[in-house]
Order: sequence, then structure tokens, then C-alpha cells
Amino acid sequence: MASNPSTSTWTRGLLGAALLCGGASAQSFVDNTTDIPQGSPFNNSRTENVDFGDVDLDGDWDAVFADGGDQDQDQNRIWINQGPGANLGKFNDETAARFPSILDQSRDIEFVDFDNDSDLDLYISNTSALIAQTNRWWRNTGVGSGTYVDETSTRWVGLGGAGSSINPSQVLGGGGFIDFSCDCDFGDIDNDGDMDLFHSSYGGIFGGQVPSRIFLNDGAGFFSEFNPSGFQLVGQTIQNGNPGIWCEGTQQSDTTNSTGANCDVASSALDIDLGDIDGDFDLDVLHGARQEAPRMFQNRLEENGGVLGFRDVTGAVFPAGYSAGNGHYEQEMGDLDGDGDLDIYGLNWNAGFGFTDITLANNGSGVFGNLTNLAGSSSDDNEGDFFDYDNDGDLDLYVANFSGTDRLYRNNNNGGANFSFTQVGGLPPSGNTALDADCCDVDGDGDYDVFVANDFGARNYYFENVAGGTDNHAPYIPNLEQAPDRAPGAAPTVVRAQVYDNAPYYITWYNPTSLSYSVDGGTPVVVPMRSSAGQIFRGEIPGNLVGTISYFVTSSDKYGNTGVSASKQYVAGGAGAPGTSYCFGDGSGSLCPCNNQGNAGEGCANSTASGAKIAGAGTNSVSAGNLVLSCTGLVPSQPGLYFQGDNATNGGNGNPFGDGLRCAGGNVIRLQVAFANGSGASTTTVNIAVKGGVSAGQTKRYQCWYRDPAFSPCVTGFNLSNGYEVTWQL
Repeated sequence: MASNPSTSTWTRGLLGAALLCGGASAQSFVDNTTDIPQGSPFNNSRTENVDFGDVDLDGDWDAVFADGGDQDQDQNRIWINQGPGANLGKFNDETAARFPSILDQSRDIEFVDFDNDSDLDLYISNTSALIAQTNRWWRNTGVGSGTYVDETSTRWVGLGGAGSSINPSQVLGGGGFIDFSCDCDFGDIDNDGDMDLFHSSYGGIFGGQVPSRIFLNDGAGFFSEFNPSGFQLVGQTIQNGNPGIWCEGTQQSDTTNSTGANCDVASSALDIDLGDIDGDFDLDVLHGARQEAPRMFQNRLEENGGVLGFRDVTGAVFPAGYSAGNGHYEQEMGDLDGDGDLDIYGLNWNAGFGFTDITLANNGSGVFGNLTNLAGSSSDDNEGDFFDYDNDGDLDLYVANFSGTDRLYRNNNNGGANFSFTQVGGLPPSGNTALDADCCDVDGDGDYDVFVANDFGARNYYFENVAGGTDNHAPYIPNLEQAPDRAPGAAPTVVRAQVYDNAPYYITWYNPTSLSYSVDGGTPVVVPMRSSAGQIFRGEIPGNLVGTISYFVTSSDKYGNTGVSASKQYVAGGAGAPGTSYCFGDGSGSLCPCNNQGNAGEGCANSTASGAKIAGAGTNSVSAGNLVLSCTGLVPSQPGLYFQGDNATNGGNGNPFGDGLRCAGGNVIRLQVAFANGSGASTTTVNIAVKGGVSAGQTKRYQCWYRDPAFSPCVTGFNLSNGYEVTWQL
């Protein structure tokens, strides 16, 4: 990801080929050279990468650049946006005042708050192509400062020692180790609330035999290698038959085994991407490979009960023929069809007879198909980025070309069921060797501009979007983690959500996102969530709460558009929950009518794409009479009815009723009508022990019926939650 500004004459108006998008207004970019630094050393260099972030916390986007690449020892640069105010979108080079004076061969630069102090630090990926050198840690010296110091000598922990896969011969005296990195990404890989490092390597002379590695953050910004195998390499490279270091099984180049017996953790990776491909809220790894086939590694944190581990699932998730030839420089993941999962754009992936780009659609469980060649993409490209250049709500594509003119593709989804790309005009002339492009609204006018990084001393481009229009599309939160019922304690309840937007993922990371929770229908409490990278945000609910905890997530973009998730709930009981949940809509695939399977622990899915869940709080004491039933995942503002029955009618065999499953039957008693609120939640405070006519020793079943007039494909107009079973005591 990345791109760079430029230095030529700026002409406002419609330059290049304008286009009409289904009747929409013409879209166009201009080559703005007025508002960025010009000339060497401020611009003209061998620029490999650009990244956007608010380094001085003044509310606008600044830019940093990785310079040097394979052939020069050069100074990385920082351009400071002179906003807010009249100078918003105008940049000054402030490298001398803000950056350490270090010359190196940088291929990537990443913003990350690695020390958890709420400002943006930097990580620089370097290559030892000419001289032995390491990747570097640069710390932002204070909130709002935007000035950096090099702390490479202290941030690495235990390199070459016990538990490290790095041979001591590769460790450098000034900190770090000899490596060949082109892209390293950060994410909360182990779900502990801080940003970990996935560190890729392409190997000497693109040899593809130096392994990628994982380094875990201790919470204060010090990084130790995650190497559960305990194996240490004999030298620089990993050999077939060696343990897979951080991945299940033994190393085997180009393996297609997906059982955990083998893996391939070493290839000529020039780009890697983190994201949740399979809907379990942890970060998986899409691992690029310049010469070999790109790979996919599944994070098995959830499958392993909270113990971090990875499996190479390349052979199981990609279709036949997904990659050919070499020159696979880059790939991106994004929700291209708006269905709540990550699809793939593979740059030069079909390079058997040319350099054709492809797209792959995710089926929702992390398996990719519908392989489509991208028209007009047969030239040698280097990097692509998703952004909504025409503000129609879907992700379009900018392609930085290594051997000619950059290209722009319009996504034809527009809220439909599928996606497709059409190449369009609207870009100024370009003909340099572009290595990267990043997209960001640097001038605050509501649309996304492009910085393009060029090699060989050519100027970098600032392609300004001048067609007008403002992003009015809210983020969407289709998937929210179901927290389990629990006993109160010191440990918080961790909740994660998938947050998508019509913006580059590295912009969505900065969306103000919050977790709202309430106890037994009380006043909501709002706590901030933190990006885990990918499309995942993470928040914590205090662990000492007692009752039925209802919660939902809200996310807003830079323009005030706000998205809200469905509501979910769990029970935090004093001496344990008063009852147990049963009769779920996530069975064998044949339980729910119309195959509207719900998520784990819920009823059958409804028009909100979730399912309703009933839970209880208080006690199961007849004398206390304080049992409270509540339901989340309902259709907002629609009526519902709580009822009680003697029997568990589903019995695990399926008992369709309307759009859901009938879970409670036999001597049915209506308890209370309750309308769902705007978040799809309701609560009944009816004294169940009196109204339901129960006595100690009896077991009763409870369920919530609710209206859902808009659901498709089912058309009955109503649905049901799962069931809740209570054995009453005195």
C-alpha cells in the first residue's frame, strides 16, 4: 500500500479521460504539483512506499515515505499537512526536524502505535541487498509531537537466543538482524490488545528461502519472536523438513497439504496482508510470493481455545489455476461485494502468458472462487489499492503500474449481490516506474486522492480528486462476536467486531469505534474500541458485572456517517446463570426454514443477518421472583412476545415454525409483549414465578416470538429466538 506526491503544473478542471458512471457525474483527477514539495531531496528519489497518518494529532493526514529500495542508501522522508484551516492539503517536507538522520535501503514504512501511548510510531522495513542491515523501530516522542527517535537497539528482544529461530550469526550489533523485507504488517494477532508484527522476507536475490516470522508485543512495545517449535535455523535459510517455526507441521516448499502436516513459511514475499477471512474474528495471513504461488495461513487462535497457532491452508482455500508464472508483486483484500467478508485482488497472479490481474470472491467461510481475469491488466503492475473514488459506496481500484500508465477501475457493484470491475479514464498521464499508491482525502473535501510512489529518481505524484462530492456512506458492521455466558471476575469480556467502509482499510482503522453495553436494560455505558488491523476492532466490557449484558458496536467515519451493529447479549451470573440456552439455528443446515442458518448460540437468521438470542438474569428462585428475560438480535422497533412452555419441543431434530424453530411448547403461557428498541433488543421484567405459575423443582422453557415483515427468502413475517431453560428452586 502506498503512493507518492508529484511535482508538475497543477491545472484544475477535468484532465485526462473523464468518465460517466451509470449516469453519475464525471470523475477526474489532476496532477497537483503546487501543494507538495518539489525537487531533490524532498521528492525525486527511489521511493518504494508511502503511508498516511496524523503524526502530530492535529486532525489532518500527514505522509511518510520509504526511500532507497534495492540500490541506494537514502533518507526516509516526512511531509506534514499544513491544515487544518486554509492550508489543509498543502504539504511541507519536515524531515530534517522530525526524522532521525539515517541512510538505509527502505522498502516499506508503516504507521503503528507499538507502545500503546496513543500516538503513531513507525516501523521501517529494509533490505540487506547491498550491506547488512535491519528493520528499524522509530518512536514518536510524545502525543502531538510528531518527532521520531530511533530505538532499534532496544525494541527487539531475545534475537538469536533461546526460543528464537534466528541464528546468532544473523544478529547485528546495533540491534536487529540481517534480513530482506519488502512488507511487514501489524495486527493484534493474539487478541491481547496490542499490535504484533508479522515480518515477511523475500530472501537474498529474491531467493525465497528466508522464513517469514511473527513477533509478539509485550504491551509496552518490545517484541519477542513467536516460535512455538523452539527450532533455531542453522544459518539464514530454512530447509525442507525443518519445523515450521510459527506454523503447524514441517517446512515443505510449495506444499498443498492443509491438514497441518506441512507448511511453507518461506517464499519471495513482497507483500503480505492481515484480515479475518473465515469469520472467527482473529487475523489470518494472506502471504504473497513474487515467484511462487501466494499462500494463505489460518489463525487457529479460536480453534485452539485461545492458544495462538497457524495452519497453512493454501491448498484448501484457493481454486485450481489461481496463480501462474511469476511477478506476483502484490495483492489486496477488501469486501468488494458488500456481503461482509474479504475478497481478493491478485496483482499479476495470472502471469503465465502476461501479467494479468485477477479477483477472487470469498464464500463467507474463507474459501475463494469465481476467479475472474481483470480486463486490460496484462502489463507488469506493482501495487493496487482499494478506494471509493466516485463515492457510490463500493470499493474501486487504483493500480500503480511498474512499466507504463497507471489504471483506474470502477466497481460495478453499487449495492448488488456481486462485484465486477470496468477500466475507466480520468487519470492524468503517467509513465514512470510506479512502486506504490495510497489513497486518502488529504485536502478534506470529501473524496479520496492518490499519492503515487515512483522509482529511479522520478517525481512522485499527487493525483487530486477534483470532481466534487462527499462520502455519505456509513461504515457497516455485519458481524459482532458473541460473548459467552460467564461468572463475574477480574478478567474483562473481550468483544470483537468486523467493521467495513467504502474506504481504504488503513483509513478505516482510524474510524472512532465504540462498544456500548448495558446491564439488565439499564443506562448504556460506552467504551472505545481499538483497531486490531484487518477489518477487526476490539473492545472490553468489565468482568465484574452481574446480570444480562446487552451490547452493540458503533463506528463513524471522517464525515460523520455512522454505522451500528445488531445487538447481542450474554449473562454474567453471581452464582452462575439462572438457566441454560438451547435449540439453536446453527445446526446441520436443514434445521431452519429456507436455510436461514443463524450464528452460533442464536435462533435462525432474520432480516438483520443475525439471529435472536434469549437469555436470563437474576436468579431461578421462586421466592425471589427476580428472573429477567431479555432478547437481542431482534428486528429493530418490531413487536415481540415472551412465552413459557413445559417442553423442549425442538429436541435437536428441527421443528420449523414461521421463519424460525419452535423451542418451547406444551401448556404455553404468554408472558409479555415487548417492542424491540432501535438496536434490536428487548427486556421483560415480568415476575415469571407468579405469571408463569411455576413451583420449585419444575423445569420451564422460554422463548421470544417477534415480527420480521421484511425477511427474504422466507415470507411468513415472524421468527423466534433460541430457547432458554430454567429449573426452578425455592
